[in-house]
Amino acid sequence: MASTYSNLKIQLMATGENSGTWGNVTNDNLGIALEEAIVGSEDVTFASGTVTLTLTNTNASQTARNLRLNLIGTSGGAQNLIVPAIEKIYIINNTCADAITVKNNSGTGIAVPAGKTMWVYNNGTNVVDAVTHLTSLTLATALPVASGGTGSTTAAFSGANITSLNASNVSSGLLAVANGGTNNAFFTVSGPASSAKTYTFPNENMSVGFRNVPPVGTKTGSYTLAVTDVGEYVQVGSGGSITIPDATFAEGDAISIFNNTAGNITITCSITTAYIAGTDSDKASVTLATRGLATILFISSTVCVITGNVT
Repeated sequence: MASTYSNLKIQLMATGENSGTWGNVTNDNLGIALEEAIVGSEDVTFASGTVTLTLTNTNASQTARNLRLNLIGTSGGAQNLIVPAIEKIYIINNTCADAITVKNNSGTGIAVPAGKTMWVYNNGTNVVDAVTHLTSLTLATALPVASGGTGSTTAAFSGANITSLNASNVSSGLLAVANGGTNNAFFTVSGPASSAKTYTFPNENMSVGFRNVPPVGTKTGSYTLAVTDVGEYVQVGSGGSITIPDATFAEGDAISIFNNTAGNITITCSITTAYIAGTDSDKASVTLATRGLATILFISSTVCVITGNVT
């Protein structure tokens, strides 16, 4: 009976075969075939095309049997390395200028990037990653941004390596405290005084710089101004009137009133003191002319000045 061969092409001698020479076969099995599979390394040369490795029934040296395959030569673009469809692990060292996909005829394979080394496993139907999980890992240098790291060797975050933030990598919502944020919509900057100031943005679309005057809406009945109207304008429609309350607003608050009717309207001044700009008498009420515009500037919570088309 003749010898048979394993998947790695180790010669399996039949009973009574190779009488007197079986030692030579055994030496080739151990010193060539097994050594190549366990520790061997062999160059695989590319010439701008697919390279196919095969195994034949001999225990002599064969490239496809080696543990490490060193890919050299000219790739001329991304190429394939076809390996025999047997269960075997490979170390692939790709020195070519392009990615090389290691696969067998029936599988999709694993692409080894140019200049990189990878462990892959041929399971007989496909070539897959040999390692997909590590319980711990220590890197000699910082993981770069291009690989999902920060490029930093310390725990302290620095934005120096972040070059692009957009809707695809920044989600909406508040930055949590656990991620270095405050979990609120406030930010603190240095103001004119020595202490920090807190600024609250309104819940509206806006841009830094000059702003428009947001509308409160059209009032067609008696309407008392509210703190939420500050910095906005109130439009008065048919049947509408305005009341300025006392002890409600702070110094510097301002609200505009537009009379969008065919007649005069009344602005009732419930605030302690109300002046028409340029006069020195307290007004209990003022009249805003038809299609007239008035601005109320609060000097304190109890004093205001009204300017515009008012009498």
